[in-house]
Amino acid sequence: MAKIEGFRIKNFRALKDVTLGCLWNQQQAEPLTPMTAVIGKNGVGKSTLFDAFGFLADALKSGVEEACDSRGRGGFERIRTQGQKEPIEFEVYYKEDGNSRPITYEISIDIDSSDRPYVLKERLRQRRKGQTRGWPFSFLVLNSGKGVVWKGDQEGRQIEEGQGDFDLLGLMESLKSGEPKEESKETEVVELEDMCKLGIATLGSLKQHPRISAFRKFIEGWYLSYFTPDAARSLPLAGPQKHLNIHGDNLGNVVQFMEREHPKRFQAILNRIAEKIPGINKIDTEKTNDGRLLLRFNDKGFQDPFYSQQMSDGTLKVFAYLLLLEDPTPPPFLCIEEPENGLYHKLLESLAKEFREHATGRKGGSQVFITTHQPYLVDALEPAEVWILEKGSDGYSVIRRASDDEIVRNMVAEGLPLGGLWYSDYLDAR
Repeated sequence: MAKIEGFRIKNFRALKDVTLGCLWNQQQAEPLTPMTAVIGKNGVGKSTLFDAFGFLADALKSGVEEACDSRGRGGFERIRTQGQKEPIEFEVYYKEDGNSRPITYEISIDIDSSDRPYVLKERLRQRRKGQTRGWPFSFLVLNSGKGVVWKGDQEGRQIEEGQGDFDLLGLMESLKSGEPKEESKETEVVELEDMCKLGIATLGSLKQHPRISAFRKFIEGWYLSYFTPDAARSLPLAGPQKHLNIHGDNLGNVVQFMEREHPKRFQAILNRIAEKIPGINKIDTEKTNDGRLLLRFNDKGFQDPFYSQQMSDGTLKVFAYLLLLEDPTPPPFLCIEEPENGLYHKLLESLAKEFREHATGRKGGSQVFITTHQPYLVDALEPAEVWILEKGSDGYSVIRRASDDEIVRNMVAEGLPLGGLWYSDYLDAR
């Protein structure tokens, strides 16, 4: 299963320049863990960090202009860091599996003379086989929609940092003129028709670019939860569906699928729910005469079932999260903002453990990324899994890892819970 080892954000709202984990040129830093939680006070940028992942996923799906306007973002100038004129930038450092060489994706987004957002620069690079130092090989380089791409898994001539524009232009001209070059057999000049679209979206659909295609599928597979209990109470048309959608309004359809295709696994889910929410011993579906689907919860002591419209927000959320973790083909990256909302505080530690077991399981579950302000959830986490987001003296967000503080590491090693230390202000900047 693919895993993000580092993520950098520049000029995105309050996140003027923050990095989580390691990057190709910051190998001294520890990579992100399978389970990662970001904590902090209100207004420090936790929701912005969550939305950074959502923005990149939206840009891949529909282009940067629509991504700037969707989900209430308000356009490019509203999401670019206040007072900054430089482009918005993202950098993703990830591995396709545990043994593969890491791949770096970099994208810069700016506005043109008509104030329309476009992709200024885009690059995918990977170290050569056996290479441990030096600049990674760039197999996709685009500047304002124009550039070169290497086909297949072959690696041609290196494009060094700082010389990218010069070498890129020279290579493009030599390829166009037909001059023989040793790398030209695997190299082609590309020019995108729409500079608002990502190059990985277009080229990643072509079979001759397997590395680009793999990265595109990786981002397409991200699951960013916008789950709301009210959506789960809706009445969708009946019909099994394999995956829970981001809003959770097809919860009953996924139950239908699990009942039919994975009855033993579904029963295991019900058993765990019964352990965490006393009283629930059976969950199933009922099809109405007009073809809609009802989700039913059987409560001990009552003969007649309760329908999802009657259940509490917390019951529906716990059930949805556990169902998501039991997906037979889970998403590579699972991002949830404040999963604790609406849940009884004693459920949070067990929920955090469920997330970690899923992320670190032998079967290769999702990498889990959450934001939270609930110490009870943080009690179940290790210092290396927790990042503290704060406002710097200049008003921009800064981030650090809890495990970077030796005092915190020692106190947790002595048995003190991390959430309790946070509640007692031991995680505040000193």
